[in-house]
Amino acid sequence: MTKDPFEEYIRESEPDKREKGYAWHTAIGLQAVDGLKTSEYLMHTAVRNIEGEISFEEADALLQTYYEENPARDTKDRTEEADKVSARIAALLSGKTFSFTPGEYISIHRKLFTGIYSHAGRFRDYNITKKEWVLAGATVLYCNATELRATLNYNFSEERNFSYRNLPMDEIIRHLAVFVSGLWQIHIFGEGNTRTTAVFFIKYLRSLGFDVTNDIFAENAWYFRNALVRANYNDLKRGIHETTEYLELFLRNLLLGEHHPLHNRALHISGAFKMAEKVDIEAKKVDIDNKKADIEIEKVDIEAEKADIEKMFYPKTAGHIIKLREAFPDQTVFGRSDVMETIDIKPSRASKLLGELAERGVIEPVAGQGKGKYRFSEAFCATKNNFSEADTKM
Repeated sequence: MTKDPFEEYIRESEPDKREKGYAWHTAIGLQAVDGLKTSEYLMHTAVRNIEGEISFEEADALLQTYYEENPARDTKDRTEEADKVSARIAALLSGKTFSFTPGEYISIHRKLFTGIYSHAGRFRDYNITKKEWVLAGATVLYCNATELRATLNYNFSEERNFSYRNLPMDEIIRHLAVFVSGLWQIHIFGEGNTRTTAVFFIKYLRSLGFDVTNDIFAENAWYFRNALVRANYNDLKRGIHETTEYLELFLRNLLLGEHHPLHNRALHISGAFKMAEKVDIEAKKVDIDNKKADIEIEKVDIEAEKADIEKMFYPKTAGHIIKLREAFPDQTVFGRSDVMETIDIKPSRASKLLGELAERGVIEPVAGQGKGKYRFSEAFCATKNNFSEADTKM
């Protein structure tokens, strides 16, 4: 997904615009679960809605008119679907009504896909399989078509009777992950299950008191779907077990504001991507350790240099040189005013010190930098340990 044009509304705007910005941001981002992208016209329409120029109903009507006048040339592109479903998701997420019932779940699908799918709001009457990238082409075992209604009702009944009272947040997160993954696995519709589940789940989380007006769903919609897949797949011969660990990381970021990396490659069952990620992490750790070692070596070198300078010069002069070395390392150029400021001495004393250091070969004049500019000489830096005490005491 390209840079989101609604970010400023989410981050800094007044509450009404912030909520609408979040709704559109999430709605558009969720199209990624089916590999869909919205149009520039949809973006423009969304901004007009956020700014209060048009209502959600008017936005939906404008899109309907736009596609009647500009029919899609490539039906495989599905931009019309992405635009219309985005507008409908944004409207639903901006609404304040919600009921935790199977009917609400079915109603969301009907509202999102009427005029797009002929089966909008209807149970599928056939069994399905879907090849999943995250499963290397394998499929989740979805609910049998003859058991959809009974299974859906059972899941809602179990969740309705579950008590979150006195549960620590870790257990709340885990239970929510189990619930949403189970709801999605039923897959009661022929298409549009993930987007329907996401919208229902967001509204359910709000009913539980969570503020989910952030960009986690928008920026990680495909991760959300892949995490749902991994929560419902087993291949025990290969040591692969269904797990909600990835959904839990997603929910911790969404609900608790944590910052766990959400990389799709980490979910792939081959483990190759995860191994590559581990190797990369270890390489970075080694690099950091090497940098730390280099810093420690540099510290030792600096301390050794200070000790050498203190041996080579009278204490007061040695102190001046050490301060200058710290202020002007390597080949840094400095002049009298720099010396005055660094050591806090008068102009006459600064001039005298520079003359003495230049005479002893500690510093050397620099051409092309203006009059009276110096730097520490390479000879001094390289051979100070070989200076005799008689030559260097100042």
